[in-house]
Amino acid sequence: MDGGPLIDSHCHLDAAEFDPDRPAMLARAREAGVTTLVVPAVERANFGAVSALCREYPECRPAYGIHPMYVDRAREEDLDVLRQTLEREPAVAVGEIGLDRFVEPRDDARQEFFFVEQLKIARDAGLPVILHVRRAIDPVLKQLRRIPVRGGIAHAFNGSRQQAEEFIRLGFKLGFGGAMTHPRALRIRELAASLPLEALVLETDAPDIPPEWLGRGRNEPAQLPRIAAVLAQLRQVNAREVAAATSLNVRKALPGLTDTV
Repeated sequence: MDGGPLIDSHCHLDAAEFDPDRPAMLARAREAGVTTLVVPAVERANFGAVSALCREYPECRPAYGIHPMYVDRAREEDLDVLRQTLEREPAVAVGEIGLDRFVEPRDDARQEFFFVEQLKIARDAGLPVILHVRRAIDPVLKQLRRIPVRGGIAHAFNGSRQQAEEFIRLGFKLGFGGAMTHPRALRIRELAASLPLEALVLETDAPDIPPEWLGRGRNEPAQLPRIAAVLAQLRQVNAREVAAATSLNVRKALPGLTDTV
């Protein structure tokens, strides 16, 4: 891909899937032109791992939060730990937080409680949020209208145009990644092609959501240039324009990122 430097706005590089080859995986990302990587935590238990990873690899930047799929083992005091972590550690966002209406069984009320409390923490800290919105976009938007925060990113966006426009109105960017590369993902591809480019950011969600050419294989940030090339093809623009625009969009969404690209 003849593009410029890229930011991976969402990748879980502390995941056990990367334990065998993490340094090599990050070297591949650098060689591919991925200069900055945002690493969201998912629960109190991995705050330390995310922090240590980002200290060891300066191109990685942390976010801290409790993911909706981990609230069953979260406790209310974890919210205090989150506040303390944000006071002590440099973070680009509160995340990954939100709601998930896909996985069964689940406790919707418990998800809602932790989401609302973390929105309040983000609001009070003046931080943007990184949102998990799977099959839960309308209830997420409802809470964002109640508890205004400093924008952020709706990760792995897979909603309607009307929902996309509402996120944009509220100051959010929309994350597109591996799902967009699948030819049968018609709605995602149409939105990626037609939404304003200034509303889009690129992500891998590594090790998850692999692009079409990996099948069920492990995803990693080095795949981002090919994902960006798909976006460029869908929009009928050159890859360098996509790289420049999406990287700028991440920095606008997450102002705590240093200007590394």
